[in-house]
Formats: sequence, C-alpha cells, structure tokens
Amino acid sequence: MRELFIYYRVELAHVPTALVAVREMQAQLIAARPQVRARMLYRPDVQDRLQTWMEIYSTDLMQDPQGISVELQAEIESRAACLAPFIHGTRHVEVFTACVS
Repeated sequence: MRELFIYYRVELAHVPTALVAVREMQAQLIAARPQVRARMLYRPDVQDRLQTWMEIYSTDLMQDPQGISVELQAEIESRAACLAPFIHGTRHVEVFTACVS
C-alpha cells in the first residue's frame, strides 16, 4: 500500500490558525474521497519558535488496497496549497510502501 508522509515547519504564532486550516482541508478531502485516511502529527519539541508537523495519508485497505495513487497525491497537494501561508520553508513529501510480510 502506497502512503504519503508530508512534513513541514510552522511558526508557533501560526499554530492555532494553521491547525484549523489543515483540519478543514483534510475534512474536505475525506468528504470527497471517503477511502482516504488522514492523520496530523506534530513533533513535541520546538526549535527556533518552529514546530514540525506531519500529515499522513493512506487508504482503507478494503476499499483501495493500492493506497494513494499518483493522481490522488496530486489532488492532496492541490488541496494543500491553502496551507502555504503557514509553512516556514519547504513542504516535504515522502512516499512509502508497506513491506510484504
């Protein structure tokens, strides 16, 4: 299953507003694509008044065992454009695939 791990940094002053924006963006994505699973994490330590955040995207194995397609990844990135004002630096996108056991 193909999953996305997206991380970036947010200034502490923007955290409350940025969190609302991420939650709204993810809710709209899930409403449009019910098979998508979205999580939001943050690193508890703060450096230079910046907090590291991570969005994780996967799919329900029963509905979509292949995971996040290239097309769905492009849609996620397009929807995430609204987060640009809150991101300090670059939004890094990493793709991982589950190992077969």
